[in-house]
Amino acid sequence: MGFGPESNASPRERPQPAGDPQAFSATTLPPLSRPAARTTPAAGASRTGERLALPLPQLFITAPIPCPYLPDRAETKLVVDLSLKGAPLIYDDLSRRGFRRSHSFAYRPACRGCTSCVPVRIAVSRFSHSRSTRRIANLNHDLSARVTASRATIEQFRLFIAYQRRRHGDSEMAAMNFADYRAMVEETPLESHIVEFRDASQSLAAAALIDRLDDGLSAVYSFYDPRREKQSLGIWSILWLVEECRRRADPYVYLGYWIAESAKMAYKSRFSGLERLAPGGWTRFDAAERGF
Repeated sequence: MGFGPESNASPRERPQPAGDPQAFSATTLPPLSRPAARTTPAAGASRTGERLALPLPQLFITAPIPCPYLPDRAETKLVVDLSLKGAPLIYDDLSRRGFRRSHSFAYRPACRGCTSCVPVRIAVSRFSHSRSTRRIANLNHDLSARVTASRATIEQFRLFIAYQRRRHGDSEMAAMNFADYRAMVEETPLESHIVEFRDASQSLAAAALIDRLDDGLSAVYSFYDPRREKQSLGIWSILWLVEECRRRADPYVYLGYWIAESAKMAYKSRFSGLERLAPGGWTRFDAAERGF
């Protein structure tokens, strides 16, 4: 289980450079804003402090392609090129508007007639273990975590490919080479990291690509040793991020999109303290609402 296969298109699916008329039509986004200084609001609270208007360089709309999650539907995305001057400064605000990052692009679904992709995050102050998550935490108590720079290694790549071929063998990600993997990890204009999880013998059991935001952590992609299926290492990775945010006094872990009709997204329903982005802003996403 990755943090959400939606979080990383394969290199062949990545947006073409901004301004390519065959890939995009250009539009604009209303001015965004961010605090003059970093603040740490309580879960569910509004951000406070002086806010500065930030211009967005350009927003693009991708051409429709078949939806990878729901049959007989087309996928369209709004895309922001974060490699443009000033764009990374507004990514914290984009994340609160439901955008995700892949390589040097921020994106969010904009599919005509469909709102199935629901941005979700964990409010750390409201998270509490269920019997299931406590069992997973206990099962992996011997794993150690090390936060590293977003630099790809052959060891990580071998684990990544083993995971893809076992879990997503029919996807283009299963055919990625090391250069593709390196681009996925290293093409970032943000403060990104790889978290490596190792067992007592220092074998790499799992890894997670994450972005640091001004209000928490964004889970970009995770993968693990498929021979350790019973350890639920995908869930464990998220539990570690929750505890890391708690340690840093950061309020949120951003998980990407939840889709009620997609079995690939079902794991995101397992966490307490979940919030969803609704038309009026972020709101509690109770278990009964998500059918859990």
